Amino acid sequence: MVSKESGEEEMRRRRRRIRGFLGLGFCVQGLRCFPWTAIVFFLKDSLNASPSTLQLLQNSANLPMVGKPLYGVVSDAVYVGGQHRIPYIAVGAFLQAVSWLAIAILSSPNISIFSITIYLLLSNLGASIVEVANDAIVAELGKQKQPSSSSSSSSSSSSGELQSFVWMASSVGGVLGNLVGGVAIDRLSPHAMFFAFGALLAVQFLVTTMVSESSLDLPRTPSGAGIRRQLRELAGALGKPEIAYSISWFAASYAVIPALTGTMFFYQTRYLNVDSSVLGISKVFGQAAMLAWSIVYDRYLKSVPVRKVISYVQVTMALLMFSDFLFVTGVYRNAGVPDSVYVVFFSGLLEVLYFFKILPFSVLIAQLCPRGCEGSLMAFLMAAVALAFIVSGYLGVALASCVGVTADDFSGMPVGLLVQSACTMLPLFWYSCIPEEKPRTGKKKDK
Repeated sequence: MVSKESGEEEMRRRRRRIRGFLGLGFCVQGLRCFPWTAIVFFLKDSLNASPSTLQLLQNSANLPMVGKPLYGVVSDAVYVGGQHRIPYIAVGAFLQAVSWLAIAILSSPNISIFSITIYLLLSNLGASIVEVANDAIVAELGKQKQPSSSSSSSSSSSSGELQSFVWMASSVGGVLGNLVGGVAIDRLSPHAMFFAFGALLAVQFLVTTMVSESSLDLPRTPSGAGIRRQLRELAGALGKPEIAYSISWFAASYAVIPALTGTMFFYQTRYLNVDSSVLGISKVFGQAAMLAWSIVYDRYLKSVPVRKVISYVQVTMALLMFSDFLFVTGVYRNAGVPDSVYVVFFSGLLEVLYFFKILPFSVLIAQLCPRGCEGSLMAFLMAAVALAFIVSGYLGVALASCVGVTADDFSGMPVGLLVQSACTMLPLFWYSCIPEEKPRTGKKKDK
């Protein structure tokens, strides 16, 4: 009896350590919106970047995210000091700290758009390495069965709970980052904001170096795995139709939508003269919506088929994009709705609605993923999404050019938004690629 109670107490302590470590990591990554708020205004106001240049830079800076499968394979196969997750998180935090501190130290006259792009690429390289390792930890721990139950539903619930927790942590970081960023952008220089975030990343690096994987009870892949074996296992996992079709649909559902984020930013700040604090509040509302979504999904939607949840999110995205069309044509303004109110609530929600699909889909992939290549497969998924976002951004630049939108002429915005809304509905025609439930394989019937 005593040993059972002590075992349960040890499990609770381990759970607290895991959640504390992952909570810190995902919260810091959520805070990345803090310096990016400053970057956007710095490019527009100090370097006089055009809408197309701003959007091209934002999307091109995400190119290191496409390399996530490589980082995942290396993380799965190559151990550093007997560990294969924590060292990579430390390296990623270090790269981010160096890049943001470098941007902070360089003065405005001595920095160009090209130089900022290089440092942002370095920062996103570090962020992608951290995300790969953190996602792999979540996938590994989510697949561990609780001692009290070994059923498939229990394993699925455990995975969903941990996914929801880290999603909440990331959302909390996003809320704080946008809230503080929206206030700080009018009171601090962009370089001060860059330095503050770089210092925070340095603290994360130091904390990470003091944590061992044994304290988190992470499973260990057989020591003879090797990179070639990990690549074979990843190829094997991607060879499963339920995984390959799901990831293909998920990436395509983002890629076919031409993003107009940079154009909308210029429309709101230059044409409507929306204050930066309003944009900050808008982003806070969006992050709060993400946090609320993680709670709602964890409590009420985990048992709902993933296909149904994602399709509802896709339709909602299309409706909000059509709402943007009504916004730029003045329908809401004529109805008495102030521009600032729309920007805070509707624009803030649409900006994060893109990411609502990731939570249920990550839970599904974690369940489908074969043991031993969690890092590789989750990294491949995130790389596919990153590439899809880059393609979406480039398509948005092309669309803005086709409809004649510039930094001073937004007359083509309504047509662009209608095209965007129509493209958002396209993936629903082949959403059957997503399995309705986890395939039950490898289970023998009891005789």
